[in-house]
Amino acid sequence: MQCPECKLEHIRKNGINRQRKQNYVCVNCGCQFITNYEASHGYSDEFKRECLKMYVNGMGFRAIERVKGVHHTTIITWVKEVGELLPDSYDPETIPQVGELDELETFVGSKKTKFGSGQQ
Repeated sequence: MQCPECKLEHIRKNGINRQRKQNYVCVNCGCQFITNYEASHGYSDEFKRECLKMYVNGMGFRAIERVKGVHHTTIITWVKEVGELLPDSYDPETIPQVGELDELETFVGSKKTKFGSGQQ
């Protein structure tokens, strides 16, 4: 066995990690490593695309979590990553002829009671 950094074979055991695998340390460079490291593979692009499609179609984060078995914060992270790829604002080429406004109605006047539930 040799060090992945300096390629020397002067190594020592250095405890066990959380996954119950043997840690080694290189005496020469101090690099700590394990023998057979496998990086996590993560979720496939197709799986992410399905979750994002469910979100765009109106499904909530926790509902997607229940259906797909992915933690909702992971889905939120995916949505943020895709959102950063979108342009900041929409710049239409032509100005629309019709606009839409919502009504807003407020009360301007005096109330009959000044305190609590009608008592003075």
